[in-house]
Amino acid sequence: MAERPSIVKSEEEWKKILNPQEYLVLRQAGTERPGTGKLLNEKRSGKYLCKACGAELFSSKTKFDSHCGWPSFFDPDEKNAVIYRTDTLLGYERTEVRCAQCESHLGHVFPDAPQTPTGNRYCMNSVALTFVPDQD
Repeated sequence: MAERPSIVKSEEEWKKILNPQEYLVLRQAGTERPGTGKLLNEKRSGKYLCKACGAELFSSKTKFDSHCGWPSFFDPDEKNAVIYRTDTLLGYERTEVRCAQCESHLGHVFPDAPQTPTGNRYCMNSVALTFVPDQD
């Protein structure tokens, strides 16, 4: 059984913290349209954090251009940064990725990136992430 998230808020509290699009994606497992996310073409060195709680999720060192329309990473920053759930909403099985700290929906992971060290493509919604550039 999964551990309880360390950050627990009511849906009303999340609605006060997140804008409507962030709430749709992070709390209701929605998605942004492909090719529209502001972090899709982010090339700077830095960290990607959960927009809902600020947990560190991905490093720019694992980001790659998968041409899928969403920011893609081949591995989380720390193995316990995310949790996985089975998603059958579209009529077939996918692996949903959620923030381990607050259980907000981030996107999905697919084993279809043989060009990466892990073979995985973590396809994340830009609206679910905050980018913090490295200090020079």
